[in-house]
Amino acid sequence: MRSRRKGCVKTYMDYIINGFVEAFRLIFSLDRDVFSAVFISLRVSLIAIILSAIISLPSGFIIATRNFTGKRLVITILNTLMAVPTVVVGLLVYTFISRRGPLGSLNLLYTPTAMIIGQFILATPILTALTISAVHAVDERIAPTALTLGANKRQLAYTVFLEVRFGLLAAVISGFGRIVGEVGAAMILGGNIRGITRTMSTAIALQTNMGEFEVGIALGIILLIVAFLINILFHYFQQR
Repeated sequence: MRSRRKGCVKTYMDYIINGFVEAFRLIFSLDRDVFSAVFISLRVSLIAIILSAIISLPSGFIIATRNFTGKRLVITILNTLMAVPTVVVGLLVYTFISRRGPLGSLNLLYTPTAMIIGQFILATPILTALTISAVHAVDERIAPTALTLGANKRQLAYTVFLEVRFGLLAAVISGFGRIVGEVGAAMILGGNIRGITRTMSTAIALQTNMGEFEVGIALGIILLIVAFLINILFHYFQQR
């Protein structure tokens, strides 16, 4: 019995070790399928986060610096949307861009554009909410001091922006980290088409289900490296 257990443990260990060895071979040999998924993931996520930043950062800045009716409700909604599952966002976008949806004539489904739309929706509340938090964290004495020194509204806004620039960068990095590894919306909207919409996360899910353990590990390692670098940047800007 003991020898049988030892044999099973050895078999499992060999399976895992061989999987990691083959995974590193795929990475260092620049396997086409592996790096195609990496390139598509980074391209889609970068476009989505840039578009989201263009909308979210000014919106968050305005919400944080203005007083209006329903401001608390808006902030509460943004904080709630930060926790929405990616698959729910994917399903919501799918209903609009599928053939029977109102935007079905645009033929966006199962394209990188559809994935960008989904990731844009995922990232926008995150960036907006973190921007609001960053602006609220600014020393309250800055605005009165700047106005006392004769600053106009534009100069005041620029002064506050300089104070929160590292917080805004941290918000962008955090949003990118949220969307680069998501699988729900990417699978529903992109369809996991090889060389077109197959990202690192969707490829991991597919290859593992197909028994291609090595490819899944290789992509998982690369995804962890990307996440690690993102967290290094995030902590750097938090310290600043």
